[in-house]
Amino acid sequence: MPFYHKLGNIPPKRHIQFRKPNGDLYYEQLFGTVGFDGMYTNSYHEQRPTKVKEIRAQYSVKPSISKSNNIQSYKLKGFEVTPQDDYLESRKIVLTNSDCHIVLAAPRKSTNDYFYKNSDSDEMIFVHKGSGKLRTMYGNLDFKYGDYLIIPRGIIYKIDFDTIENRLFIVESNVPIYTPKQYRNWFGQLLEHSPFCERDIRRPQELETNNESGEFVIKVKKKDEIFEMVYASHPFDVVGYDGFNYPYAFSIHDFEPITGRIHQPPPVHQTFETSAFVVCSFVPRMYDYHPLAIPAPYNHSNIDSDEVLYYVDGDFMSRNDIEQGHISLHPAGIPHGPHPGAAERSIGKTETQELAVMVDTFKPLMVTDEAMKIADDTYYQSWLDH
Repeated sequence: MPFYHKLGNIPPKRHIQFRKPNGDLYYEQLFGTVGFDGMYTNSYHEQRPTKVKEIRAQYSVKPSISKSNNIQSYKLKGFEVTPQDDYLESRKIVLTNSDCHIVLAAPRKSTNDYFYKNSDSDEMIFVHKGSGKLRTMYGNLDFKYGDYLIIPRGIIYKIDFDTIENRLFIVESNVPIYTPKQYRNWFGQLLEHSPFCERDIRRPQELETNNESGEFVIKVKKKDEIFEMVYASHPFDVVGYDGFNYPYAFSIHDFEPITGRIHQPPPVHQTFETSAFVVCSFVPRMYDYHPLAIPAPYNHSNIDSDEVLYYVDGDFMSRNDIEQGHISLHPAGIPHGPHPGAAERSIGKTETQELAVMVDTFKPLMVTDEAMKIADDTYYQSWLDH
């Protein structure tokens, strides 16, 4: 995060005595990234955050890579992923490389019996269907349709759903997720030409402090394994914290599109960046206004990026036969562009109501067996004239 946040009670300086009303010490924890060189938060706990009682089950969630080729374009029918009660069991990795997993999930129930921590990856959770509350060690965030939830690695959390039908598009990133640097000044503040600003970013405002002892199961993901760890104290026992490293929410509906006289390239839609991929938001906007403009995108070969588009809502003008929850994969170096008739249809149109999330990765993505269960593997032929 590019700006400072404080919640709860903290002492006037770091690393000094901070005592409870009864005279006992609170326990300080530095929650840091990139060694001691990245963003960090200092938090203060009722009990030591280190009290592990038991390590129970261990099981693999490593994706199974499909033997199908990874040169062709695919369309995945995301809403065909079968809903499951359990949040973690519902998460299906459909595309993967050494930098990230791209995941679909349709959980029906809240995480009542355990807490979860992804110790390897920042998580970007896009809420396509559903609403509820993200509960974390650093406070709570309400969420609804269209929200991005950014959860830095190591954050302990639960999700409480208000709804039974929930559809999530998730990116697990092995490198940190930031706001794009082209939108920030030297000091990290979002610039005037940025399509969103700090007012649009929702920070935790509800801090739960549970000073409880007992047995608390935290399912920890590390190296594509889940470990069930039992802690002796409640993980939400923070009385206060401050810093730059915390979960936050941003709604795709608060993204203000940048438009021009001719078709604008994808970087104007960029919403998040990492050193390994970027995330863009396509939102309702006015079309290009040059008198000879073709609003549909031109054919292009991204030589260095695989392109993943997750279709959320509206009529995506460059594609035929696209529905909510579909994912298109266009591999690097293979030309792609508007479907037959799409460019012609776009001429003269003044606006679009499309809503979609795009992920461009800088390393090739591999298609998983889970993806092939919902794949239209004839999609690559859909540019042929009929």
